[in-house]
Amino acid sequence: MKMGGKIAVSVVSLLLVVGIVIGLVLNNHQQKKEQTTTSTSMKPVTLFCEPTTFKDLCATSIGEVAKNGSANGKDFLLAAFKATMVELESTKQKAGTVQVDKSQDLYHYKSVQLCQKLVDYALDALNESIAMIGDNDVQSLSDIVDELLNFLGGVNAFQTTCVDNFDNAELKKQIQDIMTNSNQLTDNVINIVADMSKILKSLDVSIPDSIKSNSQRHLLAVHGEANDGYPSWFPAADRELLRNVGRRRGLLPNAVVAKDGSGQFRTITDALNAMPDYYRGRYTIYVKAGIYDEKVFIDSSKNFTVIYGDGPGRTIVTGSDNKFIRNTQTMDTATFATIAKGVIIKSMTIRNTAGPEGHQAVALRVQGDMTAVFDCSLEGYQDTLYYHTYRQFYSNCAISGTVDFIFGEGAAMIQTSTLIVRKPAPGQANIVTADGNEKKGLKVGLVIQNSKIVPGLDLMEDRFAFKTYLGRPWKNVSTTMLLKCELGDFIRPEGWLQWKGSFHHDTCNYGEFANVGPGAGTDHRDPTFKRCWRVLSPREANRYTVARHIGDLWLKKSHIPFIAGL
Repeated sequence: MKMGGKIAVSVVSLLLVVGIVIGLVLNNHQQKKEQTTTSTSMKPVTLFCEPTTFKDLCATSIGEVAKNGSANGKDFLLAAFKATMVELESTKQKAGTVQVDKSQDLYHYKSVQLCQKLVDYALDALNESIAMIGDNDVQSLSDIVDELLNFLGGVNAFQTTCVDNFDNAELKKQIQDIMTNSNQLTDNVINIVADMSKILKSLDVSIPDSIKSNSQRHLLAVHGEANDGYPSWFPAADRELLRNVGRRRGLLPNAVVAKDGSGQFRTITDALNAMPDYYRGRYTIYVKAGIYDEKVFIDSSKNFTVIYGDGPGRTIVTGSDNKFIRNTQTMDTATFATIAKGVIIKSMTIRNTAGPEGHQAVALRVQGDMTAVFDCSLEGYQDTLYYHTYRQFYSNCAISGTVDFIFGEGAAMIQTSTLIVRKPAPGQANIVTADGNEKKGLKVGLVIQNSKIVPGLDLMEDRFAFKTYLGRPWKNVSTTMLLKCELGDFIRPEGWLQWKGSFHHDTCNYGEFANVGPGAGTDHRDPTFKRCWRVLSPREANRYTVARHIGDLWLKKSHIPFIAGL
């Protein structure tokens, strides 16, 4: 080859080498740039997902939003809630594909249908949560933590109830597998919301002084700095209404129910059906003395209904549905059930007469938020009162039963009431409470304050022949507090009973404070509960007063008995 040709080849080769080097340098620069961008976008994701148990799932749920460099904590929170919602919608669809032969197994066929309904309830709660987040800016998210946790308590409980309705081990496992992702995403958002203030701080979210000031005023209200002794979620008109119910004057109900035909309706169900859906304001139904053998259901279109009678023992709503004999799901055995918000039930008896042989047989099931039950007698045996979800208050009530007769997964406060332990079936033990909390981040559980636990007339002579316990931990973070209660002599010295086949006695949250009576001694409480049971200090007990446990509620003056603090 001639010299010129060699030179030309050399030049071309040199240019190729230079081009490759430049390409490599540029590519390396681009990769570093992308890595830097990815690293930058991943930092807030890592901080946001820090409190979660399932961090990879959390990162995936907000990953797309995190790619937007201007995304903030509110955007991440919305993404986490929406991812949970999408997964629950998928869960509902998958649950519907579970095959059960209706003719061979009606119970589990209905369990599949009920599971889909429960997921719908969970979706409703998520929708309300998302709307609430949307109505607030990122700086004020800490102010709505309690409300969001309230909704999330429902989201979690509805999924748990779905699984609990399956007795068949194979079907239960199938449903659990279907719900794995939605359960994990729910767990994540609970932990995120519970740790919201710390997350916002780590994301360098500055909270203006005006919001801090509002938050402080909110906290003062939460701790009882108000003046008329009713729940804050009772408007002034409702407070006057309750006073009038008690005095039987100045009250014009929207509907009157009378068994003898002297009212507009003969059944409570007919009166509820005639009530306009989504009625604005309080709709009041007066139920005259009589025995009403019907299953009452207040649906979600009947918010803020008031139902009152002529007093316990005079106005009686009765039923006998049960799980063991009639093969009905526990939540559907209720004689009286409400899923509406802000319902008030006053001055009546609600009972389930299935007896010990019926096993699970609910008298009253409450699923609606901000429900108040006053001056009522709730009568049953196993599972009498089911405080299913959300915030609930019971005052001056008599609640009777045998096994787990006060149970649920909501946030319930029972004050100045009498808990009556009845005679159980042979071989059974009496257990007053069985709380179903299973998430540390939630503000749910049962508090019983200034109340009595006594034997019923049918148990009195045999009260030492049947063991009676204060409660047992249904779920792993079962939360039950007894504050200044009077405990009868028939309460077992060990106090609490293990849930057979579980280790919930290691992880539950049980406490007693300033109780009196022969059953109140704590020296011989079951030592297997030593990791989760304690005698509360006054400071600890204050965390479970009405204002702290279920929100901005109890104040200093009331025509209905209540206790604001300890």
